[in-house]
Amino acid sequence: MIAFKLFRWNECRALATLLGTVVMGLSAHSQSGEHVLDTLQVHGFLSQALVVTDENNFFGHSSQSEGSFEFTEIGLNASLRPHQDVLVATQILSRRAGGDSSDAEPKLDYGLIDYQVISDQERTFGIQLGRFKNPFGFYNQTRDVAFTRPSILLPQSIYFDRTRSLGLSGDGISLYHEERLATGVLRTQVGIGQAQADEDLQSSLRLEDVPGTLDAKQSAIGQIRYEHDGGRIIAALSTAQAKARFDSSTAEQTDVSFRFRPVVLSLQYNEELWSLTSEFALRSTKLGGLENRWVNDVTGESWYIQYTRRFASEWQWLVRYDSLTSNRADRNGKSFEESTGGIVPAHTQFADDLTFGLQWNPHPQVMLAGEYHHVDGSGWLPIRDNPDSSATSRRWNMWLFQLSLRF
Repeated sequence: MIAFKLFRWNECRALATLLGTVVMGLSAHSQSGEHVLDTLQVHGFLSQALVVTDENNFFGHSSQSEGSFEFTEIGLNASLRPHQDVLVATQILSRRAGGDSSDAEPKLDYGLIDYQVISDQERTFGIQLGRFKNPFGFYNQTRDVAFTRPSILLPQSIYFDRTRSLGLSGDGISLYHEERLATGVLRTQVGIGQAQADEDLQSSLRLEDVPGTLDAKQSAIGQIRYEHDGGRIIAALSTAQAKARFDSSTAEQTDVSFRFRPVVLSLQYNEELWSLTSEFALRSTKLGGLENRWVNDVTGESWYIQYTRRFASEWQWLVRYDSLTSNRADRNGKSFEESTGGIVPAHTQFADDLTFGLQWNPHPQVMLAGEYHHVDGSGWLPIRDNPDSSATSRRWNMWLFQLSLRF
């Protein structure tokens, strides 16, 4: 999956300067600067959530006292058209999901130049250069904007927050094509670039305290998507490959290579007042340098089915069943637990989540949401919130409440 190493704030400013230089260059050859500024659009959003759990921790110490307020998302984006066929767009994101307050440091979410080579009534073909959001499943490209999500948390079996950096965005080149047919619209997108291997991946590999460096390798992603009858039926197939390597600087730990190959099938049926959505994924993971066969070459399985209902123009409710299996050859995790000498519980290898959610939009720029999760398993619990897996509980409940604003 294409992703990237997170920029520090000064790197965000450096890329913004580069994009600005490109914009001015294109403007000089295409149209006046005043006309270019007429195309400028600036938008932003802010979301703050409260997370409460009876067991385990999610996004902070959610199982203690009044819960955790350590789930905050703040974003600012801008776009400009220096030429009718060229779009320059960028977004800065500050996101805290547990951890330290320093995790909320603003970072470049995306920053790209989009050039449409062909654009007419029948088709569109374009190229994106820079940092772009990966076309993965239905929700990955807009997952950080609460107003685009059907629930506060996306299905964790597909859209991991535990290792979100691995599939979020990419630094490289992306090609996209849209063909408008008599019965619907066919869209394809492929990209290649630098994969991300951030601290969340290092934590999931249990290498956060091991001296060494985790470096991303070149990766690729592709999606084909068909929207029938104005979006009444939507189907998509996504596939990717992401690679990384950990070079240890201590003799006690060997070097570790990482390869992740997911395939996701997405289906959705829409009516005026309700939608039915389902996605299924096979996740092939290979780790080189580890001797445990229950973790170094496995295929996981993820799927969910989700029903949303809109009512009274401003309200929507949701019910979803979400299932994660880390290894199809060890669905209950017993063999994995035995391979660790009983240190790591079997329930860390799966998670079945029953979710009920409610959203209210009293104003187009304001949303209030709440949801309840009953979970069997801890397969997608953030490791840095639960460093001792033996202390986690198999069955647990979670309540989330969120206020979201946008402009």
